[in-house]
Amino acid sequence: MNKGKLGVIGGMGPQAMLQFCQRIIDFTAAQTDQEHLPMLILNDTQMPDRTAALLSGDTEAVTARLLADARQLEAWGATAIAVTCNTAHAFLPRIQGELKTPLVNMVTETAAALKSQGCRRVGILATDGTLRVGLYHRALEEQGIQPLSPAPDAQRQVMEIIYKEIKKGLPGSEEKFNAAAQSLKAQGCDRILLACTEMSTYKDWHHLDDFYIDAMDVLARRCIQVCGYPLRDMQSQPD
Repeated sequence: MNKGKLGVIGGMGPQAMLQFCQRIIDFTAAQTDQEHLPMLILNDTQMPDRTAALLSGDTEAVTARLLADARQLEAWGATAIAVTCNTAHAFLPRIQGELKTPLVNMVTETAAALKSQGCRRVGILATDGTLRVGLYHRALEEQGIQPLSPAPDAQRQVMEIIYKEIKKGLPGSEEKFNAAAQSLKAQGCDRILLACTEMSTYKDWHHLDDFYIDAMDVLARRCIQVCGYPLRDMQSQPD
């Protein structure tokens, strides 16, 4: 089997890009440099804000830049492309038809993974943009899973964690995070989905338990498989 080369559009935010790359390394069953998945990284920190674009309806600049970045990765030889931003996935259907290279879709892959785990009611921690367009809501419903959103006050605290704390290099308020998580648990969720890469960063810094499912983890594992590399058995790894 010919092995592929992963193209990655990152920079949304920069910390999440680094953590995605670390996940690719951690999740690949490799013993030498040469057994790891090669990656072509375009860390586009100048990408316009995806949530602002979705809330305003002015989506052309984001769509055009994502397409330009994806075409650049194609030109460099990528055989699959990942985008390390959940909200940006609202734009991907418009650009996939313009590409020869497949995009690994974090949203649909995560919804399928939650279905395989037997989840029935999943709380979503994400940006206002992701929630407003129903990005994960639709994907989860297609898998027969009921999606749940935080209460409005709790969602405001989620956005503060993302934009006023983690994107500024701060670790994120545990008090705000716990309030948002409790809002979802009170609705009877059986899992909480971290559906923003800043939430993935929060998980790494605060060591959340398995009640929280990280969409970035799902994306990293699927990218490794799509490119023909073996996954590491995480159950056998020492703590």
